Amino acid sequence: MTPWRLRDRSFDWGKQTYLMGVLNVTPDSFSDGGQFNTLEAACRQSRQLVDGGADILDIGGQSTRPNAEEISLTEELDRVIPIIQALRQNTEFSQVPISVDTTRAKVAEAAIAVGADLINDISGGTFDAEMLPTVAKLQVPIALMHLRGTPKTMQTLTDYDDLIGEIYQFLSERIESAIAVGIDRQQIILDPGIGFAKKYSQNLEILRRLPDFQTLKCPILVGVSRKSFIGHILNQPDPQKRTWGTAAACVSAIVGGAHLLRVHDLPEMREVCQVADAIWRSKVPYP
Repeated sequence: MTPWRLRDRSFDWGKQTYLMGVLNVTPDSFSDGGQFNTLEAACRQSRQLVDGGADILDIGGQSTRPNAEEISLTEELDRVIPIIQALRQNTEFSQVPISVDTTRAKVAEAAIAVGADLINDISGGTFDAEMLPTVAKLQVPIALMHLRGTPKTMQTLTDYDDLIGEIYQFLSERIESAIAVGIDRQQIILDPGIGFAKKYSQNLEILRRLPDFQTLKCPILVGVSRKSFIGHILNQPDPQKRTWGTAAACVSAIVGGAHLLRVHDLPEMREVCQVADAIWRSKVPYP
């Protein structure tokens, strides 16, 4: 896989695990809704994520928790764009790669215009027919995730005849759709969508069989951070108290070949990655 270059950072897939720090500027996200939905709080949290070791900041204005209501395009733009602008105007963040977590092409285009570097689309480019052509025009990377239905309906759509096979087929088709409109395959990263239209046992199966997705020949993004399947195992209803369960799931993802982990808890997950990489990666750029 071809390394990515975002700002002044190189992402040499497979040599180490990279971290995408979650910044939800929403009032209703499952784990941290309402904590960072002001400009001051979002900038402060961005500093903490970067200081903790985040390689990418992933900024989202639309909650994607189960049963989340869809907000308007205007509201999503009003939540996301000022944060990206504020970060890019601050010299401390001038070289920090920024991802925008959106399913809307207009949000993606506006975010790139003010300084974002890549798109993270939970729908795999299926919610908005203009998303893939827009990304092709912008010539930026995109993360394509597996999802059934919408956040409002997804947890009613968890029956699969062949869980891994169906996710694999969906992602394969999304790669082909992206390439067909002019997106370079080397600019695509794939996410199997843990927690999205998946039941507890299905999330575990995805982690066990993560190596199956390696044959798609794209970097793999995994988001397990604080999710409900971890709470189920730990009998822990509070997402913010699932840090060490998240750590175990992250190690499992690394062993399975994940290249990028989307997480809330920095620097704890950075230390987890350093140790797991030293054991499981052939070349690790750590002392």
